[in-house]
Amino acid sequence: MTSPAWQFEIHPSSGVPIYRQLMDQVRALIASGRLSPGDLLPSVRQLAEDLEVNMMTVSKAYGRLEADGVLERDRGVGMRVKAASVNGSVSQRQKELLPEAERLANRAWQLQLTDEQTLSVVKSALKERPKS
Repeated sequence: MTSPAWQFEIHPSSGVPIYRQLMDQVRALIASGRLSPGDLLPSVRQLAEDLEVNMMTVSKAYGRLEADGVLERDRGVGMRVKAASVNGSVSQRQKELLPEAERLANRAWQLQLTDEQTLSVVKSALKERPKS
């Protein structure tokens, strides 16, 4: 897979298991339309190497996504995004983001940040993200 328009990012200290981070990111990329039905994902070996994680971690994420009907194995080729049964509407994508927003809100509360201070951090992160 050469120069994809998306990339995976892991945060080992986030408290969320790495395989779960990968699963969530694949789902988000599909919901946003950055990954479409039929698109190939990086091989287990390649993604593990790129992210510097154990191959079993990537394999576990891919296996669970396959069991959930999100991905399908194409023998000899790799894992493909399975045809979606949902259309990825804005409300579905917002629902996908809600758990992350809840974690952020809880962490901001723990750090005694105001809503305005928290939103400032989010806006800063939005400015720094990769553009599509």
